[in-house]
Amino acid sequence: MTRPLNNPLDSCLKNRMIPLLILLILLVLVWHPTVSAQPVRLAPERNHAIQCIRIVSALERYHYLGKKLDDTLSEQIFDRYIKYLDPSRHLLTRPDLQELEKYRQKFDTDLRRGNLRSAYEIYNLHHRRAAERYAYILDLLEKPDSFLSLNSRDFLVVDGEQRPWQPSEDDLRTLWEKELIHHIITLTLDDHNTQTDVSQTLEKIYTTRQTRLSQTTTDDVFQLVMNCVTESFDPHTQYFPPRVSEDFDIHMRLSLEGIGAVLQTEYEYTKVVSLVPKGPADKSSQLMPGDKIIGVGQGETGEIKDTIGLRIDEVVKLIRGPKNTFVRLKIIPAKKSDATTIVSIMRDTVKLEEQSAQKQIKTVVSGKRNYKIGIIEIPNFYIDFEAYHRGDSQYKSTTSDVKKLLFELAEENIDGLIIDLRDNGGGALKEASDLTGLFLTSGPTVQIRTKQQMTRLYDEDPEIQYTGPLLVLINRMSASASEIFAGAIKDYQRGIIVGTQSFGKGTVQELKPLGDGKLKLTSAKFYRVSGKSTQHRGVIPHILFPKVYKSEDTGESSLDGALPWDTIPQIPFQAYRSLTPLYTSLMHEFQQRSLQDPGMVYLEKRLAWTSKQERKIRLPLDINARKEQRIMDQQTEIEIENEYLTALGKDPIRTLEDQEPVLNRYKEILLQQAEKIMADMILLTRQQGYAW
Repeated sequence: MTRPLNNPLDSCLKNRMIPLLILLILLVLVWHPTVSAQPVRLAPERNHAIQCIRIVSALERYHYLGKKLDDTLSEQIFDRYIKYLDPSRHLLTRPDLQELEKYRQKFDTDLRRGNLRSAYEIYNLHHRRAAERYAYILDLLEKPDSFLSLNSRDFLVVDGEQRPWQPSEDDLRTLWEKELIHHIITLTLDDHNTQTDVSQTLEKIYTTRQTRLSQTTTDDVFQLVMNCVTESFDPHTQYFPPRVSEDFDIHMRLSLEGIGAVLQTEYEYTKVVSLVPKGPADKSSQLMPGDKIIGVGQGETGEIKDTIGLRIDEVVKLIRGPKNTFVRLKIIPAKKSDATTIVSIMRDTVKLEEQSAQKQIKTVVSGKRNYKIGIIEIPNFYIDFEAYHRGDSQYKSTTSDVKKLLFELAEENIDGLIIDLRDNGGGALKEASDLTGLFLTSGPTVQIRTKQQMTRLYDEDPEIQYTGPLLVLINRMSASASEIFAGAIKDYQRGIIVGTQSFGKGTVQELKPLGDGKLKLTSAKFYRVSGKSTQHRGVIPHILFPKVYKSEDTGESSLDGALPWDTIPQIPFQAYRSLTPLYTSLMHEFQQRSLQDPGMVYLEKRLAWTSKQERKIRLPLDINARKEQRIMDQQTEIEIENEYLTALGKDPIRTLEDQEPVLNRYKEILLQQAEKIMADMILLTRQQGYAW
């Protein structure tokens, strides 16, 4: 479980972005018979001015970067605010933006004084324009079906950031019509509904959003503005108002008491950031980072409630529920932009024993010999801090558990060891340092720099628990403490790092009380013993696997305003040996084997296909063309699947419903490759006389 951060020596942030990022108020009060005809003009209150001054002062005083609120930062806040208000570029026009330019360099002066009038003026313009949009869409839905053609030759750019700003309000209305046609086509193809059913569904969806967001308060807008300020310092810095601060612990427990998913708001969507290893969502293999949740239903038959534009705390409440009950999520898959899927997941708690390090032994053939390879999977870096602080020598932790597993593996006479850190989001910094010490004699393990000082952690125990060939397996979701361990093993040249570039989470956050709310801000940064930061770039493996997760969509580098990679002076340490000749040979063997390996051939084809799907930013507004394209896409998926199954001597599938969970298969294939690399490593080191 992710602990509240008090001291960078106790913990490093497990969650890349906690599930309470900025509460986006995108959908607003509009004219419709169910609500007032006139949008309400929201205005800041006196307590907002006071809290604003406190927030700005705390950011300038305590944030790691030591930034000052100036014209440059004002421009960044302005751009971020506009992006959050209108990410799809379907509410504001180019003339609107030209008019709003007068506020671009005013935020620094205004916010320092607690003056929020400019921010609220911008919001109220957005508020009014969104009201017009919903009134227009609801009016269209009441007209005869023939008004909206589903056989248009036109296209819709579905990626808002790729759209140009519209030159006029007339052009906005044309865009709204296209968006509605796209919505109708998608619902018709996804749910096989008649156009009448779809129209009724859409009217219900938009009326619900309308009613929901008619309750938007001045506090909601204040939080939006303040988080545009905090995120302009860095994406992990955030303000929690009193309401959210009170529920903070509840939301943090979502990752362990619901479906096991870490969520964040991304504009009007609720986005899956990561899955808790061994949690319900992870086990189901139906959800993956990057998926966008657009609806939630209770049980196996309950109505799917629309969640687009819904505050993330409300989405969390819908997803959470009693253990052993089902929740259904309607998602836009990360790998597709033109379809939605409904997944059903049984709620559960993540059992402590499943979060603990676990071992297995595999026998792998290389060079006509069999090798016993031990594999230790570490889902996170955990420690019983209560037992540790009271001096209990038997306290449970990652290091103590792995130490026991290494002893058991030694009894089995393993030839090599794989430490599997895939999807390990981090945890206790102490454990990352202590675990490193099991494989080194002694020396520094990590450096932590704050604004005031540099701190270094050391392994002072000369005892080594394992001295044989070592391979560390990582992926894009390996973060924070995982990167500290992998980085140390790489710097000391104690073992080979295999997989994909890690997350790049190299900062520490702490919570500061602020009036009735809280401010979570970045206060420190991690560095490897080589002086390289783990921030932004993460750890680059010696041997690279194909990317299952797109670095553009996941990882620190995908976050707007993430702190950059940098270096500090290297701390003296003694590397074990040069592994360059070894991993060069291992890379050659891996590349040659991948050309013929059925699993790797399947993986490359599958990822190439999903990459093609992700590049679709323009979709036809012709239902027949969309239907034909879906059939072709499904056929391509089935062909890729059956080619792989045939190579394994298994029966082919007829429909995608018969397909095994893809994410599980990816993980299995890549673990098998790591095992083969380890077998090659054992053989080569024995041939070359490596003394481990």
